[in-house]
Amino acid sequence: MEHSKEDQAKSEDQKINKAQDPNPRFASEGCSVLLDVNDGDRLVFARLSGGAIFKIGNTNYSLKPLIGAPFGSLFQVETGEDGSFLSRILPVKKESTSVNVVDDDARDNRELIDDNESQNLTCEEIEAMRREGAKGDEIIEALIANSKTFDKKFQLSQEKYKLKKQKKYAPKVLLRRPFARSICEAYFKKYPARIGFIRVDALSLLLTMANVTAYSDVLVVDMVGGLVTGAVAERLGGTGYVCNTYKGDSPSSVDMVKMFNFTDKIRERIVHSSINELSSAKAASPEENNQVRDSSASDMVEDVSVTAEARVDDVAVRESKLTKAPQPGAKASKEAVEMWKENGFSSLIMAAQDQDPWTLAKDVLPLLSYSAPFAIYHQYLQPLATCMHNLQQGKMAINLQITEPWLREYQVLPSRTHPHMQMSSFGGYVLSGIRISTT
Repeated sequence: MEHSKEDQAKSEDQKINKAQDPNPRFASEGCSVLLDVNDGDRLVFARLSGGAIFKIGNTNYSLKPLIGAPFGSLFQVETGEDGSFLSRILPVKKESTSVNVVDDDARDNRELIDDNESQNLTCEEIEAMRREGAKGDEIIEALIANSKTFDKKFQLSQEKYKLKKQKKYAPKVLLRRPFARSICEAYFKKYPARIGFIRVDALSLLLTMANVTAYSDVLVVDMVGGLVTGAVAERLGGTGYVCNTYKGDSPSSVDMVKMFNFTDKIRERIVHSSINELSSAKAASPEENNQVRDSSASDMVEDVSVTAEARVDDVAVRESKLTKAPQPGAKASKEAVEMWKENGFSSLIMAAQDQDPWTLAKDVLPLLSYSAPFAIYHQYLQPLATCMHNLQQGKMAINLQITEPWLREYQVLPSRTHPHMQMSSFGGYVLSGIRISTT
């Protein structure tokens, strides 16, 4: 009877925890979101709250309509009695096949002259339509109807004209869920130096080369803002541990982990511990652990609204103290440190753009278990080549190889399928191998 009562109590606690966890498919108050304006023209991280403000052009819009909407929803700027606001729209599938077929007509743009006299509508008339509550699509239709040269343009030029006016008079905002790929793509597009120029294919290669799977204990040297730590924790899904190690007394900043909207179960699996504590025979005292935890918390939590949420684009987002993200990682427990000293970690990922790979590798590799894979990322080839040579000379690893990831994106359109005109030609290098015993 006692066991049955305990099982019932545990099941009730599990039901309560499931009810408290928000649905990851919907944007809830206090969660981080990625706002994609006009199909990638602007990428903005924001934290949803009732008073959050998002700026498009010279106008501020409330993010309250986004709360409760599923990720992937599309919003458009509309004008009402109380001013402009974001309204959710449903994508309409066009039944006509004219969009998928390019007509071979004789029209071209050779005889068109850009003299700013082809539009009959004036700016005052457009502003009057806005004040009267006209929607963006209605303004675009009016511009097309009053254009002298629209009918003379080629079909592709007409589509470009509509897209240009839509971005100006009816901007659209796509609500995206922040996860490893979207966060990496957003930072790589705007501020690649802050993530060590790690492209999304290089990030996926790191996770694959390190064999990050469920119930793994992954050792991470993350000096790229927490992108690698969050990607590993996302793949583990609340199983195993992610230990972010570092040299010195204070851990590296991992404030990007707050953007992933992890549950408490996953967040508890993200810990940090210094290299000296993992390699020494004596662990740190509880007083020192509390000091490191308090200092790191006071430095990181207050900095999230400036460094993590608004660094991709300058946007004023008002946040309340109740909607701030919790601390992403705590100090590793003494029992966990002792277990890792005895058994070793199952894999290693290093991404330290400002450090020499060999200097860190010779201190971190002994913390792995034998036959454990590792992957080391660096922006340049020569530091990894030196590290690979030293590992071969010291007989510390086998199956060593340096890989250069390569990615090409294509535009896929009817009769216009070709590689993108502007692509990233460089994504860094990855050194991978398997640790062996030197004795």
